[in-house]
Amino acid sequence: MLPKILSGREAADALLASLKPKVKKLNPKLVVVQVGDDPASSSYIKQKFKSCEAVGMRSEHIHLPENTTLATLMETVTKLNADADVTGFIVQVPLPGTLNDAVPQIVKAIDPKKDIDGFGAYNLGKMFLSTKFEHLPPATPGGIIILLEHYRIPVEGKHVVVVGRSNTVGKPIAVMLLNRDATVTVCHRHTKNLAEITRQADILIAAVGKAGLITGDMVKDGVVVIDVGMNKIERGKLPALVGDCDFDTVSAKASAITPVPGGVGPMTVASLIRNCIRAKERQIAGGK
Repeated sequence: MLPKILSGREAADALLASLKPKVKKLNPKLVVVQVGDDPASSSYIKQKFKSCEAVGMRSEHIHLPENTTLATLMETVTKLNADADVTGFIVQVPLPGTLNDAVPQIVKAIDPKKDIDGFGAYNLGKMFLSTKFEHLPPATPGGIIILLEHYRIPVEGKHVVVVGRSNTVGKPIAVMLLNRDATVTVCHRHTKNLAEITRQADILIAAVGKAGLITGDMVKDGVVVIDVGMNKIERGKLPALVGDCDFDTVSAKASAITPVPGGVGPMTVASLIRNCIRAKERQIAGGK
């Protein structure tokens, strides 16, 4: 039996369609700050602006040269924090050169009310309390939750195994699933007997960034698989994008699985758009 393909494009289109009336009413504005010309970043930004157009949201691209200093970038952040017309903004990562080492400092400088990436300590900390405080969750974990809800995949009482403990995906998705009464195990590079643990998963979330890490013999029959990985490999003479799971062998046992590309990626962008609208709602209401 073939698994159900959890199309992120389908779920993202449904979410964006539902957000259009709010955009029309609230008139939010999203700003993306890019430093340099990293091809992957440029591609991601293009998708974000495409989604803004789809819902009728105002957007702006601040494109700084690769040799931009930290002082100049921080000045840009300060100006965006102070601009009442800017609802939310992101600084696209990775940043070039030594600027990337300053990402924690840059994230810390972003006003929590405008932190639509959800990477700041304030918004991450609120998320730990309960679902009621998940106002601006990190975009990818937020998108995964929306995807599961769209396809009516229950998480309450399920054993979810998260492979990867990054601050942007692994840790926050684990917390958000705990908030929804799942039993969560988080695995990482120091986990021993990884396959023994992943075979226990009712829902497996792979977010490591290593192509083909999870193979069919590492999952049980009927597992739901959310593959967050986006890895570029050479397939023949052409580059290809693959996930952290070996799709052919894992999908042979899964009841449902996300494709790569077209799975979690579109949900991340749609979640970012939703965060911008939520930020506007909270700014109007005077919340933080």
